[in-house]
Amino acid sequence: MVPARSTDSRVSAGIVALSAIALLIGGAFAGLILEGARDLSGAASAFDPYLLRVARFTLWQAALSTLLSVVPALFVARALSRHPRFFGRGLILQLFALPLALPAIVAALGILALYGNAGYFAGILGSRNWPGIYGLSGILVAHVFFNLPLATRLFLEALGTVPADQWRLASQLGMGARPAFRLIEWPALRAALPGIAGLVFMLCITSFTIVLTLGGGPAATTLEVAIYQALRFDFDPTRTVTLTFLQIALTFVVVLALMRLGANTVGDANLPVAPRRYLSAGTAETALNAALIGLALLFVAGPMAATLAAGLGADLGRLAGEAAVRQATLTSVVLALLSAVLAVALSLSLIIARRALALMRGAGPRTLLEHATDTGAGFVLVVPPIVVGAGWFLLLRTISDVFAVAPVMVVAVNAVMAMPFAIRAVRPAYDAASERHERLCAQLGISGWSRLILVDWPSLRRPLATAFAFAMALSLGDLGVIALFGSDSVQTLPYLLLARMGSYRTADAAGLALLLGMVCLALVLVADRLGRGERA
Repeated sequence: MVPARSTDSRVSAGIVALSAIALLIGGAFAGLILEGARDLSGAASAFDPYLLRVARFTLWQAALSTLLSVVPALFVARALSRHPRFFGRGLILQLFALPLALPAIVAALGILALYGNAGYFAGILGSRNWPGIYGLSGILVAHVFFNLPLATRLFLEALGTVPADQWRLASQLGMGARPAFRLIEWPALRAALPGIAGLVFMLCITSFTIVLTLGGGPAATTLEVAIYQALRFDFDPTRTVTLTFLQIALTFVVVLALMRLGANTVGDANLPVAPRRYLSAGTAETALNAALIGLALLFVAGPMAATLAAGLGADLGRLAGEAAVRQATLTSVVLALLSAVLAVALSLSLIIARRALALMRGAGPRTLLEHATDTGAGFVLVVPPIVVGAGWFLLLRTISDVFAVAPVMVVAVNAVMAMPFAIRAVRPAYDAASERHERLCAQLGISGWSRLILVDWPSLRRPLATAFAFAMALSLGDLGVIALFGSDSVQTLPYLLLARMGSYRTADAAGLALLLGMVCLALVLVADRLGRGERA
């Protein structure tokens, strides 16, 4: 392999991308540190019983959500793996992928339509001492809705790694369901369990929109929601700084644990392995597995069906004619497009810089810059969007109108937060293309834009489109940054939806949720189809 030149423009592109990430994260920390330095005594006194209660609830709800998501998912995944060829299995797995694409505020509205005081199950739940959807119970239901399908797919992927020889031997020995679980399935599940549980715990500890819409007041508030309330309602910068650094510390500990456990921090579970049948299930086991799969299917499909029914019952024609809705839709689309373009550009810059640095290195040790291009995007997992937004809010409030820079902040933060997903989609294709074409490009002197367009583009077209569609869907459904910087003059669809929910205009909120959910689902389905085509 011909090494890259020391002046390779690809390295320069990576440095620019790293500088942009450092500016965004560093500016947030600068705002937090400067605000904390203004009132050191106030920061010390901010550790009051309220803060400790919020931190305790953050950990408690995340632990409960993880337990209620992971344990059932383990059995549902086993049930699906024991029956690999029943009619509708592929459709169920596709349905289990949809919650990942559904904006959290849309899912929250569907859960309210199903389990709320005026929901479809209100009569049944009211007669069984149901504590209500607002509070810890609602947060747990929403988190399980999102994370049970994710954990199921990841467990199913783990079961798919069991060597075929083990199943063949078990079949020859006439092994039953219990010994097969104990000797074959459980070791694979046990190896995947810590990483999957850690991933779900991280997703729950950084949950913002679900807790904001279903939290139900001070008794059910997490650190991220407390940061939002301290800035937008109380405007208490000192408390904001304390809460933010505590949130960062908790997230940092969780991410370190995930790295040690080898968890899949972007939640990808594509299940590329074709299912194969080795052991036959008995009648009793088949009935039990069917019940497990059916209950999981109803639990996941229920909120989505409720969202669809409630949205179709709204006056969609009137909503489409409202100037506020049209403006919010246009704003959402423009900001999502810009975020997706920026996310793909930054991700591609890091990918090509990492490859160029690896070629320069040869067999030598990795440099600090190569490490940075490899893990720089993953650093954003430690700093949730609401934390970045809070830091910049505090930094900008003394020098400009923070609400005027809302579009810039939404685009920048959403782009950087989508980078881990974009890198996962694009990096394998670029590395493979570089492996094939590097020597020829070096011999012909093809580099820069000429190489990207003439040589790399055919291999990167599909994965770049996948990354773009997924990044756009994430940006469209995000509420974290716009919740801080949004105003009457700058509103996105999630922000407008939250405002309609807050003013008890539930019919309008249902119609907006249907519009937002359908667009995001369409984008993610396009990304998934493009990704499957690339893998094929």
